[in-house]
Amino acid sequence: MQNQAPEPAAAAENTGAAENAAAAPQGGENVVEAVGGDVSIVGTLVDTLEGMLRGLVAALPLLAIAAIVLVIVAILARGVSSLAGKAAQKAGERRSLVDLTETLAKVGVWIVGLLLVMTIVFPSMTLGSLIAALGIGSVAIGFAFQDVFENFLAGVLLMLREKMRIGDYIICEGVEGEVTNITLRETYLRRLSNEITVVPNSHLFKNPVEIITDATMRRHEITAGVSYDTDADMARDLIQKTVEGCELVDSEKPVQVFAAAFGASSIDYTVRWWSGSKPIDMHKSRDEVIRRIKRALDDAGVEIPFPYRTLTFKEPLPLLQQGPKDEG
Repeated sequence: MQNQAPEPAAAAENTGAAENAAAAPQGGENVVEAVGGDVSIVGTLVDTLEGMLRGLVAALPLLAIAAIVLVIVAILARGVSSLAGKAAQKAGERRSLVDLTETLAKVGVWIVGLLLVMTIVFPSMTLGSLIAALGIGSVAIGFAFQDVFENFLAGVLLMLREKMRIGDYIICEGVEGEVTNITLRETYLRRLSNEITVVPNSHLFKNPVEIITDATMRRHEITAGVSYDTDADMARDLIQKTVEGCELVDSEKPVQVFAAAFGASSIDYTVRWWSGSKPIDMHKSRDEVIRRIKRALDDAGVEIPFPYRTLTFKEPLPLLQQGPKDEG
C-alpha cells in the first residue's frame, strides 16, 4: 500500500509534460504565421511600388510630349496676347480695354492648351468627359471662390465701360484718387499724397462712382461774405468782375455770384466759375480766386467780417469806483 501512493502524482506530472509538449508546436505556428503576414505586406508594397515605377516609365514619353506642348502653349499665349493687344490699339480702343483683350486672349489659349495636355497625359480621358468633369467641379469652385469671381466679372464690366478710364480722378464711398491701373480683380488709385489705394472691382461696380475728370472743365464754388453795412449790389458786382478777370477762370463760361444767405456776421455770396477738372487745376484756380477777391475787397474798403457777438444787458451794470490807493 505504501509503494502505490506516489503513482498518481507521477501520472499527473507525465500528463502536464505531455500537455506542454503539445502546446509548444502551436506557439511556433503562431510565430511563423505572423512572420508570414509581415512578409506578405512588404511584398504587396514592393509590388505596388514596382507597378507605379513601371507605369511612370511607361508614361515618360507622354509626359515629355505634354511638357513640349506646354512650352508651345506658353509661346502661343504670349504671341496671341500681343497680336490681340495690337489689334485693339489699332482699333482705337482705350488702354483698359486693350489690357482686357490681351488678358482674355492669353487665358483662352491656356485653357485650350491645358485641356490638350490633360488628354495627352491621360489617354483614357476624352475631351467630352474632361469638359463634363470641369463643369461639375466649377460649381464647387464657384462657391469656394465667389468673391474672386465676383471681382473678376466686375473688372471685365469696368473695362468695358466707356466712362471710367485710366488717368481719371474718381471718388467712391470715401475712396478717391487717380486711376492708374485696372486689372481683372482690382483697381489701383493714386491719391494726391502719392499713396496707392487698391480697391476691389466689386466695390466700384456696386457703389456710385463720381468721375471728377470726365470732362476737361469743371464748375467750382466758394462762399464769400461781406459785412452788413456794405452795399450788397456793389459787393456782388465787385466780386463778379474780380473773378472774371482771373487767368485760370474759363472766360467762355459765365461767372455766377448770388447773395445766398444772411450769415451770423455777414451777407454770404455763392461764387461759381469754371476751370480745369484736375485736382491741381481746382487748387490753383481756388487759390487765385480767393486771393483776388480778398485784395479787391480790401482795396474797396469792404470789410470781410469774422464772427463776433454783441452783448446787450437789460439793466445797467453798476461800475465799481476805484478809490485812492492807500499810501500807507
